Amino acid sequence: MTDSQDLSGMMFLVTGAGGYIGCVLTDELLERGASVRALDRFFFGQTLLKDGHRPERLTLMRKDIRDVSAADFDGVDAVLDLAALSNDPSGDLAPELTWDINSLGRKHMVHKAKEAGVPRFVMSSTCSVYGAAGDGISTEESPVNPVSVYANSNYEAETEVLSLNDDGFTTAALRNATVFGLSRRMRFDLVVNLMTLSAFERGQITIMGGGRQWRPLVHVKDVARGLIALAVGDKETVGGKAYNIGCGNYQVMTIAAIVREILPFQVQLQVAPDDVDRRNYRVSFDRLENDLGFEPTQTLEDAVAEIYDALKMGRIENGPRCSTVNWYRHILDARALLDEIELDGRLL
Repeated sequence: MTDSQDLSGMMFLVTGAGGYIGCVLTDELLERGASVRALDRFFFGQTLLKDGHRPERLTLMRKDIRDVSAADFDGVDAVLDLAALSNDPSGDLAPELTWDINSLGRKHMVHKAKEAGVPRFVMSSTCSVYGAAGDGISTEESPVNPVSVYANSNYEAETEVLSLNDDGFTTAALRNATVFGLSRRMRFDLVVNLMTLSAFERGQITIMGGGRQWRPLVHVKDVARGLIALAVGDKETVGGKAYNIGCGNYQVMTIAAIVREILPFQVQLQVAPDDVDRRNYRVSFDRLENDLGFEPTQTLEDAVAEIYDALKMGRIENGPRCSTVNWYRHILDARALLDEIELDGRLL
């Protein structure tokens, strides 16, 4: 498989299509000629996938994954499942809802896809399943040690997805490293993006937890490429397997130093020793390269320059929706207010 592979004639159902990765994945699929059924609650808005250049091959479906039926998969060649309440802080904000969507909802999704006769199902998972892994380098065969609701719920769903692999239904999971880079639905709560924004706005980067903890990293464009690679790769090779994806492992202090080096102005680094985030892990990405010849194409340095340029030129800005947990908190608070109004009999 190459990045220029023509996907014309194929229909992909992308859940979470309006999210940070989903927007980039949808663009990538359309550019390769595929048709996309974009299924999402669109908490961050439908306009992210709507502009004057969107082809007729894109269909928006506003729906919760917990409500899908077999009919929603009509004509679908592959499901790329990204729908989840994203990241560890968001999971801690609403633990029960996170379990309901990230685990039960995604299990419902894969069973309905299999029932409908969809031949391929790829789930977007997370390297957070390795959690507090210590000093070793985790492979897909290593024991998992998730330390958050988000990681546990994803691993539970991933286990179900992979268990359903058989001759007529090929399943795989992509365990994403910490993602960075530009997206239509920009996020500034991810370490590289946040450090670049902080340097741009304040000329300073705060390094949490002392900076010696390890993080695997990957560009959002490479995640999109990896998901597609699993969706069209040899089913005998990828079926029933989880794959780590990343461009390298970095200590948080090193990430900050790289961001400072790339930016064309002075940036101060400040170390904060305390951090509630207990994750510390390094990951091997060999399986994806060995099985499919996949190699990342985007570097951390290129992404920092790209984000800085977009900020400087006003193409992106740090709005309320750029922090996932803050935006979810806003939605939950608004829902609670509506519930109170309804109880008072004042909701028309």
